[in-house]
Amino acid sequence: MREYLRKYVALRRHNMRVAVKKAKKSKMCYVFLAPYAILFTLFYILPVIASIFFSFTYYNILESPRFIGLQNYISLILEDDIFLTGVKNTFLIAVITGPLGYIASFLFAWLINELPRWIRSVAVVVFYAPSIAGNVYLIFSIIFRGDAYGYANAFLMDVGIIDTPILWLTDPDYMLPICMLVILWMSLGTGFLSFVAGLQGVDRSQYEAGCMDGVKNRWQELWYITLPNMKPMLMFGAVMSITQAFGVCDVTMALCGYPSTDYAARTVVTHLFDYGYSRFEMGYASAIATLLFLIMILCNKAIQSMLNRVGT
Repeated sequence: MREYLRKYVALRRHNMRVAVKKAKKSKMCYVFLAPYAILFTLFYILPVIASIFFSFTYYNILESPRFIGLQNYISLILEDDIFLTGVKNTFLIAVITGPLGYIASFLFAWLINELPRWIRSVAVVVFYAPSIAGNVYLIFSIIFRGDAYGYANAFLMDVGIIDTPILWLTDPDYMLPICMLVILWMSLGTGFLSFVAGLQGVDRSQYEAGCMDGVKNRWQELWYITLPNMKPMLMFGAVMSITQAFGVCDVTMALCGYPSTDYAARTVVTHLFDYGYSRFEMGYASAIATLLFLIMILCNKAIQSMLNRVGT
């Protein structure tokens, strides 16, 4: 046993010396990486650590943080019915809009990739525009206005389906489905562009080799050639899709108000916004953010494990 420990310590020292030598040889690389590493640490790592710390405290900005243990988490899970409503709505949005938006982004990118170059350029702009347009909320608020002048109500009344206007954005039965529709419309964003770039980067000679090896149709090309070559882009698109689905806040607040009727469009991030920016209960808000952070990590891990099986 002692001999084994001695060899282990000697091996660790040797690896440490080798690592130090490599670091000295590559010191200029670390100098160039330092600005990004410093900014990433200051604006990403430290805020996450601070949020986890404050989640175990009572902190209202005006007073010093007071350690209260797991009380914030206990209140969230066992006492806060509105938070549970937000969790349910968030998971519904994530389960429905996340996969649908992800699959739709890839299918549209795949179809657009088959078009001629100039048509493809125009189509990419058309599909990407909703994700960066600032008046999307205004357009849908006009379509789903709660009076007879809204396009949806006017159409349904003209064809005789309804007699009185429907309050689309204040009726709890319609608010969340409409928000999901808007989220899907806006989901063709960064992930869509990454898919287009990934499809453009696949070596065409691999399709010729696949044809010689027995690939018979486009679906087999997609599964055995295209998807394995696009794993980095698929992973990036999955992360973006999950992040957008769990981070929904602006759409529900812009369309359904804040707070929404009977909290029917409440999400976890809206709940976080309420306690963090309206009530200034930063400890409670940090607990919400920490739980959301853990859920997103678990979902990303699950998606990563599934994507690793693509093409295998």
